[in-house]
Amino acid sequence: MKNVLKFRRDYRFKIVQFTDIHWHNGEAPDKQSAALMEQIMKAESPDLVVLTGDILAGGGCDDAADSLRQVIKVVESGGVPWAAVLGNHDDEGNADRHELMAVMQESTLSLAQPGPAEVPGVGNYILPIQSAEGSVTTAILYFIDSGSYAQTDIGGYDWIKREQIAWYLKESAKITAEADYPLPALAFFHIPIPEYNEVWDFHTCYGVKYEDVCAPRVNSGFFAAMHEAGDVMGTFVGHEHINDFWGDLHGIRLCYGRATGYNTYGRDGFPRGARVILLQEGSRQFETWLHLDGGTTVHEQPEHTPPQ
Repeated sequence: MKNVLKFRRDYRFKIVQFTDIHWHNGEAPDKQSAALMEQIMKAESPDLVVLTGDILAGGGCDDAADSLRQVIKVVESGGVPWAAVLGNHDDEGNADRHELMAVMQESTLSLAQPGPAEVPGVGNYILPIQSAEGSVTTAILYFIDSGSYAQTDIGGYDWIKREQIAWYLKESAKITAEADYPLPALAFFHIPIPEYNEVWDFHTCYGVKYEDVCAPRVNSGFFAAMHEAGDVMGTFVGHEHINDFWGDLHGIRLCYGRATGYNTYGRDGFPRGARVILLQEGSRQFETWLHLDGGTTVHEQPEHTPPQ
């Protein structure tokens, strides 16, 4: 595999998550988004950049493929490998998900993959992280296409399909069998699963929720599958631009990214930025913090305790 991911010599691996960039055509707000991304990559020196959907404004792009190439040029200015999942707005323009994935695969630093043809969605794939001192896989990153809009008449957003869950469970079981134990793993997708509502409503969380969690109206069981498999330590989504909380639910940390893009809605006093994730080889824990426009880093977000 090109651009093999490895833990550093200090046994650490850093990921910067950009989400909801909503790039249009390179207008002034897009240039602000680009400057922010470049600033964060330079300051954090990540080993991997992950884009968690709504990379593009979809219908706001004159030429979606060209707009995506503009974003990729910004990401690649950091000089490190990158991966991506698609959101509900990315394919609303003149390029479908397959065409957008083909554009991503043009890039020399891209690790994005379309995934198995028989599995619903475009962008269901796995990236292994190798040990610092060898070629043994010691951590796993899952990327899941959470779709766009409900395909039945219930309305709302799409859900991760049963075939995708079956694929995840099969791959997870295979990796676990080869290692003799569940490897520490993270999962990245765009639309939050319904458990994001549960963790905010009933558990202590850290961060803010300024808008509704726009999860699908159907719970297809992806959280239960992750819990049963025992490998995923944390999930990372976007979709909502002014939520940034995280909370632990039954041993899995459900995390929002920090919205990155300026060519879309935001909130006064809520700077754009990114979520940073730091893995330690051999540990089933990870650190995470926010890096905001202007260079501020937030390691301790405000505590939210649900009403008793």
